[in-house]
Amino acid sequence: MSVTTTPTVLLVHGAFADAASWSGVIAELQNHGVPVVAPPNPLRGLAFDAAYIASAAAQIDGPVVLVGHSYGGALITVAGTTENVVALVYVAAYVLEEGESLGELQGRFPDSPLVSNLKQATYPVEGADPAVEVTITPEAFPAVFAADVPAAVTKVLAVAQRPLAAAAFTETATAAAWKTKPSWALVATADQAINPDVERFGAKRAGATIVELEGASHAVAVSRPKEVAELIRDAVRATS
Repeated sequence: MSVTTTPTVLLVHGAFADAASWSGVIAELQNHGVPVVAPPNPLRGLAFDAAYIASAAAQIDGPVVLVGHSYGGALITVAGTTENVVALVYVAAYVLEEGESLGELQGRFPDSPLVSNLKQATYPVEGADPAVEVTITPEAFPAVFAADVPAAVTKVLAVAQRPLAAAAFTETATAAAWKTKPSWALVATADQAINPDVERFGAKRAGATIVELEGASHAVAVSRPKEVAELIRDAVRATS
């Protein structure tokens, strides 16, 4: 008798957000009996963050489905080479090629409104000069990040943003796990943070199974948790 193990879903949030952005998706997965974890993403740079996520995945018993939103997609592309990772799911995300940076992938397409609405600040680095980090200007945040989320919610999300180290845009991916692991991708067609064509291009290049959500903003996991969870469940079913 063969024992089938349901993979654990590991959710990786992106920049300007935290693991609570997955709340609706987590509830959906839990309701369907899918084991799920949503660790914090340090947002300090591609190599550092990918190593953190890879370590979190490696410490889970049994198979893991890695899910990345936005910048989190770049991280699962690298961290997905971890042995027990069986599938990758990209949610309104960057799907990098090995040796490619976020800046290079974005540079192939027209800028999204996000680019002109970033605000810089600095943070201390031990033994070095302060480094630059970015957030979305609070007034632009609702339209750029979460146009299909109620205004009362976006006002809170705008001030609770987690900044991304600017270095994350220029670091290159050291691996592309989609070359050896099956992948799924959700394109948010009304995304104003990542050009939807960037999402499409990366997903097609990876040979992912692609779902497009009409009118969905970048915060699709917040606004359309059922559909996002459904795509993740497709990946779980295919690898169980």
